[in-house]
Amino acid sequence: MDHYSKWFSVNKQLWNNKTEVHLRSEFYAVAGFKAGKSSLNQVELTEVGEVAGKQLLHLQCHFGMDTISWAKQGAVVTGLDLSDKAIDTATALAAELQVPATFVCANVYDTVQVIPGVFDIVYTSYGTIGWLPDLDIWANAIATKLKPGGFFYMVDFHPIVWMFDDQFTKIQYSYFNHAPIVETTNGTYADRQADLHDTAYGWNHPTSEVLNALKRAGLTLDFFNEHASSPYNCFANTVEVTPGEFQIKGLEDKIPMLFSLKCTK
Repeated sequence: MDHYSKWFSVNKQLWNNKTEVHLRSEFYAVAGFKAGKSSLNQVELTEVGEVAGKQLLHLQCHFGMDTISWAKQGAVVTGLDLSDKAIDTATALAAELQVPATFVCANVYDTVQVIPGVFDIVYTSYGTIGWLPDLDIWANAIATKLKPGGFFYMVDFHPIVWMFDDQFTKIQYSYFNHAPIVETTNGTYADRQADLHDTAYGWNHPTSEVLNALKRAGLTLDFFNEHASSPYNCFANTVEVTPGEFQIKGLEDKIPMLFSLKCTK
């Protein structure tokens, strides 16, 4: 863990800075969320299924909108994130909405040390593993925090998406996890004009790396699905193919935008 500390420290500052911008953004639409709109998308609602009464651990939860939305579905929720500003915001948001939720500020690699107990569901979604250099540590934490018979669910952007340049006009990055990708970010996916200029460390993870890490951790794959569209318009050069569904312009229905999977312990 020590040799990752510099990368995580830089990324924590990045996400602290992003949180303040995201709270004000149309992308996150916090006012609508406070008025009762769920932040969850149909893909995860359908594939996760009924959560009422189940203990759910949400890893890399940002400022807690999805975590709180799962709580509104009846789950007993705990959210974890690296950013202290995000976790402070999540805690305040849950209190304001009078939704019971527990939030913990910690690196996902420290999940086993900081989160007590075990869970029926471990959940993570949209822009998560690209911030992690080593998926074996991540997968082992997931497996350790699951009850026997519990399941892990994730939905995230497909690794093919991360091969493109920022303008989504050409292939720039390797599909494989060779080394950290170091970038200077300008703005954020939620507000491209925001006055944010931060360094970011990221890692691309091929599908085989994700699946094999979970397998080595002792989990059994229930399904692996690939989806042609993204519910988020968070990339450049996109087109809305149906209401609320986005693909890369010129590559409509040619590449997957998302993948989702479920594994059981």
